[in-house]
Amino acid sequence: MKVLLASASPRRRDLLRQIGWEAVIRPVDFAERQAGDPDAVCLGNARGKAADAAARYGDALPVVAADTIVTLDGAVLGKPADAAGARAMLRALSGRTHAVKTAVAVRWRGQERVAVATTVVTFRLLTDEEIEAYVATGEPMDKAGAYGIQGKGALLVSRIDGAYDNVVGLPRTLVYTILQGLGAL
Repeated sequence: MKVLLASASPRRRDLLRQIGWEAVIRPVDFAERQAGDPDAVCLGNARGKAADAAARYGDALPVVAADTIVTLDGAVLGKPADAAGARAMLRALSGRTHAVKTAVAVRWRGQERVAVATTVVTFRLLTDEEIEAYVATGEPMDKAGAYGIQGKGALLVSRIDGAYDNVVGLPRTLVYTILQGLGAL
């Protein structure tokens, strides 16, 4: 399967490669929203990215776009602006349960389908030293919620309920189901 991936994320590209799909990488310049209802935020961002990519590159190949957000107590935790922001997010998540939502939007031959996957993640109680050490790795800086479960951030997590690849940034089963529904498979 070959898709146009409206993302520069190496994690999303790798997730598709793991299932034998070829991703034509076409990053977009879409201004993401971070405030508002979490489902509406990530759905709007994914739809905007897919629309931008389809307008620029066409939709002869299925255009796949995604947006992943972390929510805690109904608030969206975006990517930290700096190390202090990463520390604050990690302290807020320490010992608590939060939701990771990834909206997927697919455009193909004039059709569009969207859906949101949610995974519930629980962090173990973190010490200040552990937070400092993790922030010092630089890993939190480009990730929603200031952690990456596929890297060193895995050590922060005590439990997940839902799809692991959703937390990484692309729920592949959801993408597959959407492509099936569009008749692209």
